[in-house]
Amino acid sequence: MSAKPVKKLVSRCPFCEGQLEISRLGCGHCDTSIETTLPIPAFFRLPADLQEFVMIFLRCQGKIRDVEKELGISYPTVIKRLDLVNVLLGNQAAPSGRKDILEQLERGEITVQEATQLLKSA
Repeated sequence: MSAKPVKKLVSRCPFCEGQLEISRLGCGHCDTSIETTLPIPAFFRLPADLQEFVMIFLRCQGKIRDVEKELGISYPTVIKRLDLVNVLLGNQAAPSGRKDILEQLERGEITVQEATQLLKSA
């Protein structure tokens, strides 16, 4: 028997790349529905690999050495990913320029998807 595909919350319109919003909430128990407009929370706008990184970081209670061991990455890479999460969540300024982003990508410190997100906000 094959596993069900994992559903992902998309935050960008597939046609125009605009930010999507949550417009309807529903109760699976009593079928109540609420029509409203809510922004998608910042965490869910992170690329899936960074969402997973944040969950691992939290599971490791912020202990960078434990994150290093679990992911098999170096201390500087953990720090770079934390910085990237902070940039994408709007907690700090983006790296200085496109060249820095591309150099991080070349060194394997960020993924293509992460670099794309950074370049969009640069």
